[in-house]
Amino acid sequence: MCFKNLPVEFDKQGKAYLRSDVEDPYGYEPKKGHPGNPGNPGPAAVPEPHITEYIIDPITRVAGALGFHTRCDLRERKVMEAYSMATLFRGYEVILKGRDPRDAIDISSRACGVCGGVHSTCSSMALEMAFPVVPPPMGVVARNLGETAEFLYDHPLHLFLLAGPDYSEMIVKKTNPEIWEQAQKTSAPHQDLHGFKTIGEIMTGLNPLSGKLYLEAFEITRLAREMCCLMYGKYPHPSTLVPGGVTTTLTFTTFNDYYTRLVKLFDYSKKMVALWDDISDFLYDQNPRYKQVGARPVNMIDLGGFDDPDAYDATYKNCSKWGERRWATPGVTINGELVTTELQKINIGIEEFVEHSFYDKWNGQAMKTDPAGNPISPNHMWNKETKPKPVGRSFKEKYTWATSPRWDRTVMEAGCYARLWHTALAKKQPENPYIEATGHSLKMRLPKAQLPEMELEWKIPITLNAIERNRGRAYCMPWMCLIAMVNLTKAFELLRKGETKAHTKFELPQSGTQVGVGFWQAGRGYLSHHVILENGKIKNYQILTPSTWNASPVDPFGKHGAYEEAVLNSPILESFARPEDFKGIDIQRTIRSFDPCMPCTTHIYTGTGIPERVITRDIISCACGLEDETELHGRNFGAGS
Repeated sequence: MCFKNLPVEFDKQGKAYLRSDVEDPYGYEPKKGHPGNPGNPGPAAVPEPHITEYIIDPITRVAGALGFHTRCDLRERKVMEAYSMATLFRGYEVILKGRDPRDAIDISSRACGVCGGVHSTCSSMALEMAFPVVPPPMGVVARNLGETAEFLYDHPLHLFLLAGPDYSEMIVKKTNPEIWEQAQKTSAPHQDLHGFKTIGEIMTGLNPLSGKLYLEAFEITRLAREMCCLMYGKYPHPSTLVPGGVTTTLTFTTFNDYYTRLVKLFDYSKKMVALWDDISDFLYDQNPRYKQVGARPVNMIDLGGFDDPDAYDATYKNCSKWGERRWATPGVTINGELVTTELQKINIGIEEFVEHSFYDKWNGQAMKTDPAGNPISPNHMWNKETKPKPVGRSFKEKYTWATSPRWDRTVMEAGCYARLWHTALAKKQPENPYIEATGHSLKMRLPKAQLPEMELEWKIPITLNAIERNRGRAYCMPWMCLIAMVNLTKAFELLRKGETKAHTKFELPQSGTQVGVGFWQAGRGYLSHHVILENGKIKNYQILTPSTWNASPVDPFGKHGAYEEAVLNSPILESFARPEDFKGIDIQRTIRSFDPCMPCTTHIYTGTGIPERVITRDIISCACGLEDETELHGRNFGAGS
């Protein structure tokens, strides 16, 4: 069976149906009382010095604000409470209601300034299904090339500008000086490849503003953004993505220019993997308990991406078939087991809950089944209505603007590593000379550039934790290079055949009801856009992002979202003699390993038993709150206080 909690079963033809013995198949009784926190005895009658609140609020980037509240026992070195707080309502779903469907592509892309192309792509695919219209092969290939380029920009941004500083000399010196001392003495196993003789040199390279790796990432992200522009005309927020393909002018010169940049990223990818392998293995050697920092069950969801131009027909009827032909395989993994790779089954198993969110519940159910006749929940995105209702924050009641999406009423995690996991397990990727899924790993054969040809192998880790999220992100870089290479080869083949048409003309429906969904992915994981059109206008539009999955609050069944669960599972391994010296680096590493959508400033507050401190600075240009305030005076980090 695909589902264990939802009363959905399948007949011999694979058609889903609701069990007849369940009176209210999607009904539930919300769990009453304070959300469960393992090891939390409740508020102490008398404040204890070793019990402290640790709050990061806000953690924000261009796509919304994120705060995080914890209560820590510094004597037992564990987190007692954890709550993720999306602190800003943005309202794209409300803005789009009643508008011309074509507006959705440009408006929804503004949901993120870091990954604006993925929303444009996802929106155009949702409209392709609704209209309907099918892009020509060159349109699919160009979209694949634009999106691989976007991820080739996004991965180094995360690993060297956002998450990387957490592992820099600047941070490790302050939070774990004993590890920094060993890092300076430990030879880097892959020094012949990346050029850093010791682990300490790698950590110095990750220093914000001055580190070699930090500064190099700016150049690499520029190259990748240029590749995006070649496919899309401009980036971010491309205007050439349309239902039916892309309107960019594509020539041999376009693809040759793309290739000259791609070759440079072959070598960079080889170095990136070696660097993060060295850092990861070193930390495990220093303290095996790092395997528990950010650990949570291997429950992951992803929609895959990078379509086969000979398979993609933009229909919901065939989406499970063309989805399994993608270069990145869709999937749901529960406790490490791959339970499905079919897009229809993934879609019908999703519900969104708002019991602990600043929204009113909605009434009614616009759709009882999907377009293929499979049952869907009243809490499915096609039925959801966005009804904002801000109230005072209470962790017992409502405390965030994020919702609680669940698959089969199970807490799921989104991430690019989920794509690696599902593709490796499923062994369904198209035949090619570069990538091989083995069932337990993904082998990648990177062509020769300045560095020789090289085979890399990402192996499914035993534990999903902060370190493995970052390591997986590093292996996604060469994977994206190879998917780009395969699609580039296809583009040249189409050009030689004279198949240069990159978009299909569409007609906007003017009457009746049409539904569609874009099944896609962002750099940090799962992305879907669900749309219902009525008489030529948008009746309902729902965006479900990876950070919504990961930052979700407690659900009506009392289960924490992925950020919260991972922080609650994390030991505190930081070195400190007094509570007031506590920096919270293990909490920050855990949250940042998910690549949360967060913009510029970080305020850090330490509460009970410790004098209040508030530090404000730019997360992109510093080590995120761990320097002494005295060191900040006279330094310009680009953010005011």
